[in-house]
Amino acid sequence: MLGKLKPNPTKDDDVSIRNHDHDTTTEAATGSDSDDFRAIDPHSGVKRGLKTRHLSMMALAGIIGPGLLIGSGGALSAGGPASLLIGFAVIGIIAFSIMQSLGELTTLYPTGGAFTALSDRFVDKAFGVAVGWNYYIVWFCVLANEYNVISSIMVFWSPKLPLYGYFLLFWFAFLAFQLLGVETFGEAEFWLALIKIIGLIAYFIFSIVYASGGVKGADAIGFRYWNDPGAFTDGFKGVASVFVFCSTFYAGVESVAVAATETKNPGYAVPLAIRQVFIRIVVVYMGSAFFFGLTCPANSPDLIGGSSRALRSPMTIALQNAGWEGGVHLINAFIFITCLSAVNSSIYIGSRTLLYMAQDGKAPKFLGWTDKRGVPIPAIVFTNLCGALSMMNVSTGASEAYSYIVNLSGVSTFIVWAAISFTHIRFRTAWKAQGHTESELPFVSLWYPYNAYFGLLANLFLALVQGWSTFAPFNAGLFVDAYILLPLFGIIYIVYKLVFKTKLWKAHEIDLQSGRRRDLDEAKQPVPGQQGARWWNKIFKSVAAKPCPKTVRDSIEVRARTELYFMLECGSIVSWRRNR
Repeated sequence: MLGKLKPNPTKDDDVSIRNHDHDTTTEAATGSDSDDFRAIDPHSGVKRGLKTRHLSMMALAGIIGPGLLIGSGGALSAGGPASLLIGFAVIGIIAFSIMQSLGELTTLYPTGGAFTALSDRFVDKAFGVAVGWNYYIVWFCVLANEYNVISSIMVFWSPKLPLYGYFLLFWFAFLAFQLLGVETFGEAEFWLALIKIIGLIAYFIFSIVYASGGVKGADAIGFRYWNDPGAFTDGFKGVASVFVFCSTFYAGVESVAVAATETKNPGYAVPLAIRQVFIRIVVVYMGSAFFFGLTCPANSPDLIGGSSRALRSPMTIALQNAGWEGGVHLINAFIFITCLSAVNSSIYIGSRTLLYMAQDGKAPKFLGWTDKRGVPIPAIVFTNLCGALSMMNVSTGASEAYSYIVNLSGVSTFIVWAAISFTHIRFRTAWKAQGHTESELPFVSLWYPYNAYFGLLANLFLALVQGWSTFAPFNAGLFVDAYILLPLFGIIYIVYKLVFKTKLWKAHEIDLQSGRRRDLDEAKQPVPGQQGARWWNKIFKSVAAKPCPKTVRDSIEVRARTELYFMLECGSIVSWRRNR
């Protein structure tokens, strides 16, 4: 329980947590005052340099790259516009469910390792090892694909330099940029994500004008492509194949949990970012699915026939069909910008995942080292090296290389999301078993336990059916590519468990205290009127409500030395800045 604070602190008052009347459990959970407010996280060694706006923009448009702008063309061709819309909607609902679970966990425990570390604590260390390596597979596959695309764009513009030449140039450039530190990464992501949002909205406006007949010299197409070639191109088989693509597009919505440790004010920034993912699902993903299907025919040969010299997307085809042949250069320039963001984010997420695993004994120890600036140099270099997988493009071509990589990353996404839901269920079981109530949580997942069980079962189902298209006619190569990671997860879990003799934690044995940042614990504030609110109000508050009242918000976006304290008397909150 929080002790009472003096209402009028003086300059000489020591308002550190050590001088407050906290119980022993809270002290063990939050650590010392100096640990909570250090610029460098004392446990992981990374720097707490990300601002709230950085994390918010990562939630809105971070990671979005050629997977959406180019890969959606393959999904549209495989399933048709209706399948594309259904796929984005279904995966979007699942992603929303996952983010609700992740929001509850990460807001309470913004610790290094995110859900991979929490899998250790709430399930079993062997389970955390399997989850961590599957998550890392997602990001080195995504990274390889981004390098593939950005190098192919440069070859398309200037074929004088070979593909591997451009790859090497970008490899060293991104490595140097990542070594500058997390503040530089966050600032770059903020502006690149903003450009992506503006570009997509501009395309949505063009699509409305084009479909309505507002483009000079072009017919009003309306919903022509929903009738010819049709809403569905291959029935249920086409819908099932779209799920793999869509899961890859959505991969990254959970990345805010990985960035929480390097965030200055996770108690405020993380809940806000989690809620903004809803906007990302509705505007970015559903909007793209609708307008791509509206303006591009599913039977266009360019959707899947793009060579390494001319990567095509539904956006390119729509502009060319509207009469602008030079539109390919504009879209390639836009894709190039999204690639800069996607490569940057992929290296960041992959390296941090590897860093936290190494520090927990799940990866080679040397990968867990950081320099005095909080930069995990070995993890960054190793992750960037994995991007060399993109050189598959030299022998297979851009389209085939993309299909190989997307299947691996797609099924890994389903596995990791299922693990997040299961970890959340285990956490709630322990939370209740140890005498805690839902009202103690600073962020409450919507519709628990139904939402969490839905996320678990839906992801397991999609992991099993995502390779449906490989059965008829049976294709052994594609079948292995689609399903190899399912047994790999089990093999990693069993082998690690047998070798290191880990145990499945019982509910009363689970540690619910460590890893809680002090600003989070003190910033708990129930939303007025939340109890007994109607279901539509609960949804609105879950996706749009601010996590803290205005008196707290005004104090959070200041320098890292700002300290927030609350006096819970007569329903009022008092906060002040400590003068050092």
